[in-house]
Amino acid sequence: MSDWEHRKIILNQGKQRLDRAVAKQSEDLSRSRIQTLIEQGNVMVDGVVCTQKKFPVQGTEEIVISIPPKQPLRLEPVAIPLDILYEDESLIIVNKPAGLVVHPAPGHETNTLVNALLAHCDHLAGIGGVERPGIVHRLDKDTSGALVVAKTDFAHQHLQAQIQEKTAQRDYFGIVQGVPKGKQGRIELPIGRHPVDRKKMAVVEKGGRTAITDWWVEKRLGNYTLMGFRLQTGRTHQIRVHCRAMGHPIVGDPVYGWAKSVGVNLSGQVLHARRLILTHPLTGETISAIAPLPADFTKLLTVLNA
Repeated sequence: MSDWEHRKIILNQGKQRLDRAVAKQSEDLSRSRIQTLIEQGNVMVDGVVCTQKKFPVQGTEEIVISIPPKQPLRLEPVAIPLDILYEDESLIIVNKPAGLVVHPAPGHETNTLVNALLAHCDHLAGIGGVERPGIVHRLDKDTSGALVVAKTDFAHQHLQAQIQEKTAQRDYFGIVQGVPKGKQGRIELPIGRHPVDRKKMAVVEKGGRTAITDWWVEKRLGNYTLMGFRLQTGRTHQIRVHCRAMGHPIVGDPVYGWAKSVGVNLSGQVLHARRLILTHPLTGETISAIAPLPADFTKLLTVLNA
């Protein structure tokens, strides 16, 4: 363990959970990285190993963090073209196409957005985790649009905090079946694993996590509606599950939709992360990235407008 880094800090933040207390005094470590270190037994509280990220600290303890050396990246760069909306030394915002998986997972070990980013940026290793370098938030495979990736640990921590604290704004466009009542509203229904199909998510009465989606009508299109959505939380498949729950599933959704021909050969759900607004980690500048609608989306709009 000679290559490990050992840090000692004295808490001074008052009573709170361990991971949050450490994160506030470790600017170069993301909260997810701190949580992993805790769970792996690499954090000591007053000389005792603690593996509980929610452990309540009083705010005066001595904390020792043991940080292992960065692991060599096992992922191979793949030269996949990127549609870059914004880029500097701290972050990159891309317009992810539908069909592209964000990071490697069983069944999708390569040809992901992460592989493409490694070919574009040669210094992402270890930022936010070996398998998901730089990834701040996700988009489903068949959801297109704006996605931000951090290039430094500091940017990663800062951007994740914006997502968690809801200071970053994420707006989506989607075409749904049917016509919602009213012009705008809020869906506040908890989401958890489907009780029968564990590959799906669902609105659940027990064991779910708070999920909040604001919506508004952009344009009525006969028996369909172009809607806007703003995420207040970031649960897996949130917009898709909430739309199904309100009786207006996203058109083309193979998991939560209703099979119905719309006259266009779609590659997946017609859901697009249209706009991402965030604060630059270094300059404090407001960055607003707008991702142009993909071809499937614009083609369906043309058909439904006819």
